[in-house]
Amino acid sequence: MNVLSKCPLFKGINPEELNALLKDIHYQIKKYQKGQMIAMSGDKCNALMIMLKGSVKGEMMDPSGKSIKIEDIEPPKPLAIAFIFGEENTCPVNIVANNDVELFRLPKDSMIKLLQKSAIFLNNFMDIISNRAQFLSEKIRFLSFQTIRGKLAHYLLQIVGPVDGEVILPKSQEELATMFGVTRPSLGRAIRDMHNDGLIEAKGKSIRILDRKLLIQQLKKG
Repeated sequence: MNVLSKCPLFKGINPEELNALLKDIHYQIKKYQKGQMIAMSGDKCNALMIMLKGSVKGEMMDPSGKSIKIEDIEPPKPLAIAFIFGEENTCPVNIVANNDVELFRLPKDSMIKLLQKSAIFLNNFMDIISNRAQFLSEKIRFLSFQTIRGKLAHYLLQIVGPVDGEVILPKSQEELATMFGVTRPSLGRAIRDMHNDGLIEAKGKSIRILDRKLLIQQLKKG
């Protein structure tokens, strides 16, 4: 229960208290192998799932079959928590195991019992739902940028913040390309073009914004 107790849903509840809360609650520990599909887009979200071991990725597929990775999820985070309740409580993305995975699975009716038993769990759940709504809203806004330069400008402005300076990209070009839904060579060309146009100075994973005003204009171009 040590990993489980570190999940944001159980913030403020120690392992002993958590064991007591789950004593009369039905739950399962599920295991998946690397590459295995844990949930498909459109599947009913009828249980709370929390990462205990390994990592998974949430990805969307466009009509051509190209995948766009939304995010990687590692322990002790929950999966698709914002879609357990509601009339259209279906999984919005495919969830695939990046490696061998172990999940804590709490059926919906058991989750309702736990929400009724613990005010701390209820408050944590509401906080997480609000945070997920903000994250998804930002993700939709990001994906609305149609050009690679627009996506890259938005990403750089986010990680640099209000003060321009050198920043080390936390992701590789391969990871960024997957996140943007483009090929790695296309992303590499966009970085070189923005470097040559004087918007940024790019040296490997080190990026420095040279002209914030021009970079912001890339957002307006989509």
